[in-house]
Amino acid sequence: MSKQEPKPTNTRSANYAFLVMPRLGLFWLAIALTIAGLLLQIWWLFFPSLAFTLLGIRDLKQKRHAILRNYPIGGHIRFLLENFRPEIRQYFLENDKEEVPFSRQQRSIVYQRAKNIDSTTAFGSLNDLNKVGSEWFLHSGNSHPIADHHFRVHIGNELCKQPYDLSVFNISAMSFGALSAAAIEALNKGAKEGGFAHDTGEGSISPYHRKHGGDLIWELGTGYFGCRDQDGNFNPESFAKRASLEQVKMIEIKLSQGAKPGKGGVLPASKISREISETRDIPMGIDCISPATHSSFSTPRELVKFWQQLRELSGGKPVGFKLCIGMPWEFMAIVKAMMEENDYPDFIVIDGAEGGTGAAPVEFMDTIGMPLVDAFIFVQNTLVGAGIRDKIKVGVSGKIISGFDIAKMMALGADWCNSARGFMFAVGCIQSRSCHTNKCPTGVATQDPSRQKALDIPDKSQRVKNFHANTLRSLADIVGSAGLSHPSQLKPHHIVRRQPDGWIKLLSEHYQFVKPGSLLTGDCGRKILDDMWKLADPDNFQAMEIADEIVQAENLRNINRVVYRILPDTAPQPLMETQQPSAVKKSTDSTETH
Repeated sequence: MSKQEPKPTNTRSANYAFLVMPRLGLFWLAIALTIAGLLLQIWWLFFPSLAFTLLGIRDLKQKRHAILRNYPIGGHIRFLLENFRPEIRQYFLENDKEEVPFSRQQRSIVYQRAKNIDSTTAFGSLNDLNKVGSEWFLHSGNSHPIADHHFRVHIGNELCKQPYDLSVFNISAMSFGALSAAAIEALNKGAKEGGFAHDTGEGSISPYHRKHGGDLIWELGTGYFGCRDQDGNFNPESFAKRASLEQVKMIEIKLSQGAKPGKGGVLPASKISREISETRDIPMGIDCISPATHSSFSTPRELVKFWQQLRELSGGKPVGFKLCIGMPWEFMAIVKAMMEENDYPDFIVIDGAEGGTGAAPVEFMDTIGMPLVDAFIFVQNTLVGAGIRDKIKVGVSGKIISGFDIAKMMALGADWCNSARGFMFAVGCIQSRSCHTNKCPTGVATQDPSRQKALDIPDKSQRVKNFHANTLRSLADIVGSAGLSHPSQLKPHHIVRRQPDGWIKLLSEHYQFVKPGSLLTGDCGRKILDDMWKLADPDNFQAMEIADEIVQAENLRNINRVVYRILPDTAPQPLMETQQPSAVKKSTDSTETH
């Protein structure tokens, strides 16, 4: 056969029917059963078969799904299995340690503690303690039991007139609207009975937050829900009215969140009920826009003035801010602003990028924002290096559900921890990952009234209380095993971590910690922090003009390092910008040059 003029193949070959028949097998079977049912007058067979036949005809005529056109009726099996894939994997395929995003073992701990079931286990740990990254506490020969596990931290600096003693473990920000009314009510009732705080999320204070009187941390996002005017700007009068509520113990300005840092949101008009409209101070019938940034401030110094305004309007209650760390110099700019203004927030909450209760695009979930431990170490070093760590309390949030999780973060320097998904598990969540569909199978993350009825508030609130209490008991056991009396006494040297080379290191050696005030002298021991500190401008979140200079200087230093390594006999001399690194070409060691 000529390659230039290939002979066309006959698509209607003898094999065509052989190839097509299996694809249409279920469709032909449905037709055959329909005919048989009609002729034999077997109506229980006829009507179901007729329904499948009509479905097959519809599949062949539609043009949206190629699979259904090629496999009428049978193609639906694929979509059905795909729809139940998360459940099939979760219940039958994943192992106990596989985190997607929480492992079965982690979820079981929450369920057991929420139900007051003994969470002890037997026959050894499921963890591979020789695996790189494994961590464990170093116990003491002076270990002892701790009777009182109700650990608290004092929030409020000298500018705060109404300080608050906060539990070291609290409910993280989840809004009414994202969670159901029943879930919010159960969480707050549990917080009231357990003596800990409930963060409202940026959706403001709903009737379900207030019904049982649990302590609230009121979060203000970019939409200023609950204290906004008709244009969506901050309304001081509305804020002062709600902030004066006895339940409101602290005010939290949300700069960004772990699930989708740097991104706003839209609440469609179809989801805005009368209750949500009244709670958020937004009109019905119009999409509600949450901007990506605040309109009340645009510079670090203006942020400082804003939190002081909130402090005064609330009658002196603790005011702070929450953020997921992005560009490091922006946080440092806030630190410089507060130092120059001599006005410090009462607290800061660091939200790790692994946080995820809020619906977000997958790119934001997976690739934007700094993970919790890295973010906290940076914040800790910045505040210590600036010499102001003792002026501000720092909380953390992001995949924290166990006593070990809390103990680890407090050992690194955190003052308290928040948990969102942990308390969602306690109130009934099964990690179906359908929060954004309004079809939550347990009624936790849906506005469907019929689905919410499945959530029994008295029972779930008791589980919330139990989970909090039993988790703090496990924390107390860890603290006691280290020979201490309060988790604030935990330090990085109480935990070790397995290194890639097989050896272990104390976390005090694994992470680099700076000395108090060392950032101010320009030599904190970590050059990257010194360079970022230079980038920070208290009057501007953006400081990229300086960044270019530092990058050029760093490149120059790298060139010098290469030259010195290649020419060890040459006395190190500063390489001028006009010099060309031609010395590299003179090396006879090809490996070093490469």
